Amino acid sequence: MSFNIESSVKEMTDFFKTEAKTETVVGEAFKLGDFTCLPVIKFGLGLGYGAGEGKGAQQGKGSGEGGGGGAGGGMGVEPIGFLVTKDDQISFISTHHSKGLSAMFEKVPDLLEKYLSKKEKERKEEPVMA
Repeated sequence: MSFNIESSVKEMTDFFKTEAKTETVVGEAFKLGDFTCLPVIKFGLGLGYGAGEGKGAQQGKGSGEGGGGGAGGGMGVEPIGFLVTKDDQISFISTHHSKGLSAMFEKVPDLLEKYLSKKEKERKEEPVMA
């Protein structure tokens, strides 16, 4: 069995490329009244890989030959806030600080009310099964 570092690293980076998207972590942009909200993430990536090789017999070590390799990686993805736009204005609302949440409710005072109204309307429009 041989180990190909290039193909292993390519497979890992392809995986990270498909998984590390805002849509995967927190969802897609959404519209709420006149406001468009776009989730923003913080992304970190670490990769490590190595390989070894051996040849010939060594005293007390066996008859020779060898090989080995490995690769690993990890990523961290964290939602950090929302870009909120209305007409030609754009703002960033942080999810990490209560100040950010307060600012969101100052900028979008009817956010919760609209959301609850929308859910109530959807509930009323659902067909009743008997």
